[in-house]
Amino acid sequence: MLLELNLNETNRTFIPNSTTVPLPDLNSPRCNPVVAVLGYQGRVAGLSRHLPPGWLVRHPGSLDGARDAQIVLVSGATVQDVGAARAALPARIPIVALVDDAAAVDLVTGVLTAGADACVRGGPPALLAGHLVACRRRQQAEGRNDQGADPWNNVQNRQPRP
Repeated sequence: MLLELNLNETNRTFIPNSTTVPLPDLNSPRCNPVVAVLGYQGRVAGLSRHLPPGWLVRHPGSLDGARDAQIVLVSGATVQDVGAARAALPARIPIVALVDDAAAVDLVTGVLTAGADACVRGGPPALLAGHLVACRRRQQAEGRNDQGADPWNNVQNRQPRP
């Protein structure tokens, strides 16, 4: 009952009882995260069923086709694959390396040193999907969004939409 009495849908900037937030593009549709899979496709065949609704899995076939993705997954990753991906892709795109279940420690440390943001040792697709979701959350928390800038940067200087 108190909520109904104090509810004010009018967008009046910084008024205490206004329930709307004066940020442009807050209600605009957000793009669905795209996971670009490079390398061996068999290990990630059931991945899309375990990702949140709206996530897209693409198989571009080359690093050039992965530039528009939010996350790049290198399946069957080697140190050279990850190094090449990190050199070719923008820093805002996290790279997840998927290695064999029994991969040596040298390979795991090698792909991480070469620039992978995360390394996953095989496992079921649900486990891999959990790592990708966590990687996306870190990406958003660090401000490495799709535009490459922090969405809350200079929020006090933004004007509300008319």
